[in-house]
Amino acid sequence: MKVTVVGAGAVGASCAEYIAIKDFASEVVLLDIKEGYAEGKAMDLMQTAPLNGFDTKITGTTNDYSKTAGSQICVITSGIPRKPGMTREELIGINAGIVKTVVTNLIQHSPNTILIVVSNPMDTMAYLAHKVAGLPKNRIIGMGGALDSARFKYRLAEVLGAPLSDVDGMVIGGHSDTGMIPLTRLATRNSVPVSKFISKDRLEQVKEDTKVGGATLTKLLGTSAWYAPGAAVSALVQAIACDQKKMFPCSVLLEGEYGLSDICIGVPVILGKNGIESIVEIELDDAEKANMQESAAGVRNVNDLLNG
Repeated sequence: MKVTVVGAGAVGASCAEYIAIKDFASEVVLLDIKEGYAEGKAMDLMQTAPLNGFDTKITGTTNDYSKTAGSQICVITSGIPRKPGMTREELIGINAGIVKTVVTNLIQHSPNTILIVVSNPMDTMAYLAHKVAGLPKNRIIGMGGALDSARFKYRLAEVLGAPLSDVDGMVIGGHSDTGMIPLTRLATRNSVPVSKFISKDRLEQVKEDTKVGGATLTKLLGTSAWYAPGAAVSALVQAIACDQKKMFPCSVLLEGEYGLSDICIGVPVILGKNGIESIVEIELDDAEKANMQESAAGVRNVNDLLNG
């Protein structure tokens, strides 16, 4: 199993590290446009192999897409990260051009690959990847929901005073501060609704804290987070590579599901060797349906900027 990660920055390098440590891939290729950068990151990571006990080979290359040939899965993290005060949507002007170039080159050398898009604004970049690559819808996946759900579980466990392993929850909708829909109604602690333990006001605060989870970290760090995004990507890659049939909320192209079409937005899917094995339609209540329509409108507004 060969995996390519485009963009050797903090998220890309973390992603490569987590994939290697899990030891399910034979090779991870890191690619970056900065001379020597990916090679240096790959060498540094390989020197952790005898300490961390993995056999995955990590190689780096400067903008040579021929080194990515035959990749079963390609991850796109390239683009400029958020700075404090920036929205994900403000990145579209630069990142759209980058993603278009990256997708074109990846498909040229690995026509049968599955693409995982991380670059922001993620839902729009996943939509752009569909337009550029022309791949079947099951082979292009936006990462956002997996990360947002991990942040949701973290906030729930924090308020519950419970171990994270006790908590389950999901975030659907757009990967933006206003578009996320943490499904508090369906969140549980060991199958018991969290509403049994948390007041309505506290649960609403958890919801709002989750939605600004990325912005909170950007303010603290001065740039986008990388550990949790890298871990989220590696979980998706492993689910596909190992045909785990795991369920994650991901940004995928909808064709009537949830009453939406011609849009990439976060919904639960089953991931396996074919990428998206199926889209899972859960029963939303009226408020959640309204939130989903509002979130979709926001994503479409950003998609419209692609024409500009």
